Amino acid sequence: MSDPQDQVLPNDTVTYQLDGHVATITYHRPERLNAINGAMREALNAAFAQFRDDHEAWVAIVTGAGRAFCAGADLRGDGDPTGEFAGTFWERPTVNSFESGWEIFKPVIAAVNGYCLGYGLTLVSWCDFVIASERASFGFPEVKLGVPTIVGAIRLPRKINWQYAMELLLTGDRIDAARAHEIGLAGWVVPHDSLMASARGLADRLVAAAPLAQRAIKEVAVRSADMGMTEAIRFGETMRRVAVATEDAAEGRAAAAAKRPPEWRGR
Repeated sequence: MSDPQDQVLPNDTVTYQLDGHVATITYHRPERLNAINGAMREALNAAFAQFRDDHEAWVAIVTGAGRAFCAGADLRGDGDPTGEFAGTFWERPTVNSFESGWEIFKPVIAAVNGYCLGYGLTLVSWCDFVIASERASFGFPEVKLGVPTIVGAIRLPRKINWQYAMELLLTGDRIDAARAHEIGLAGWVVPHDSLMASARGLADRLVAAAPLAQRAIKEVAVRSADMGMTEAIRFGETMRRVAVATEDAAEGRAAAAAKRPPEWRGR
């Protein structure tokens, strides 16, 4: 691994560190259980934009500082946790963050270290991998505040069994890490002290594969979910032909012929 490099963000409520090809994005308001206010929303969007646009960042790990992953929206915080945008409320775009569905086709790992509520769980439901500390807990508490969960309601039933999704969405109750694993929300539950090592181990396995091929696979998986089979295959074959024409595909063939490890460049 190379020396970690910190990215300068708009404020210190989020940190971004690139180590090798792995970016670690950390919610960093531990005194507020990493609840999202306006400043954190600005920093989160900047961090995910940096990950999306950085040629050297191939995989992301998202985690939280302190006892929480993210406790949702900061109801006592300054600024709108959904972000500030030009125009009236009704003209505000709906896809305005990674949580709400920014198209980032690089792999993202959630390393859930504690409370994962509201916005935090919305983000986790958009991640490709979820590794939970034994101390983690998950929930959508909005319904207990009289507020509907929208993106969670769209996404969670596509990720896990309908009844388990509705239990979380309609009761607002929390579940622990073991239950999250049982219903398929968390892929792994690990001892708390080994959480980040486990996440990094998975990230290292991911960066050993061709990054452009990975992104093509993820994009096909995401987009084809709303397509018919014929349209999905046509789209997938188009993506495959684009990926096969890259320098990395040529390197993969050359490395296989020479029986050596490939040296991916993301080109």
